[in-house]
Amino acid sequence: MLTEGTRFLEPNVPLHVFEAHAEGPTLWFQGGIHGDEVAGVHALCEFLEDGIRPARGKLIICPLMNAPAYRAKSRRAPGGLDLNRCFPGNSEAPEREMRLAAEFMKLIQAESPALVVTLHESQKRYDPKVVPSFGQSIVYGVQPMPEVVGRLVDRLNEAKLNEEETWAPLHYPVDTSSTEVIVDAVGCTGLCVETWMGFPEERRVSMQRQVVAFLLDEFGAL
Repeated sequence: MLTEGTRFLEPNVPLHVFEAHAEGPTLWFQGGIHGDEVAGVHALCEFLEDGIRPARGKLIICPLMNAPAYRAKSRRAPGGLDLNRCFPGNSEAPEREMRLAAEFMKLIQAESPALVVTLHESQKRYDPKVVPSFGQSIVYGVQPMPEVVGRLVDRLNEAKLNEEETWAPLHYPVDTSSTEVIVDAVGCTGLCVETWMGFPEERRVSMQRQVVAFLLDEFGAL
């Protein structure tokens, strides 16, 4: 089990662990699995800079899962694999992404969190007539829809600044995605947050922060 503090899965892939005095669920938030999706990275970094601490349970934050891809401003690192398609990974594989995915899986399985949230972004705004399209959606891969998704979407839409910012729940299971593999292995609630890249970066970061804050509140950790 992870204890309070920061550890590094790679020299530049930190995992921040915070434990509250009161008992509660373990919540896991991660960003930057794709290097060109920056709003989630910045949102989680801002929470860390603000000194975020859980009121109950344990909070685990990995703001930047794929640092080489982030530096390259690309979905994957130059010459590398899509980390989001490498789970559950292989600790003996020659590919860095496969080894890193295996390390993530080992820790997630040991922690058995109640919630795992991956912060993404999309170049396509969600449209039910366009498959795939994701922007401004909370994506889940199981049926029935987790109850928290409906509440989260309602809260986000109450806070939207205009109709363009409308959020939607989206059932879109992808067997090879990291979230689906984690949900199958742990049995947790697994969500992907997708902001639309058509909005200014500052606004997208604010949206990602709203999502995280609302989820922390929903699980009693805020």
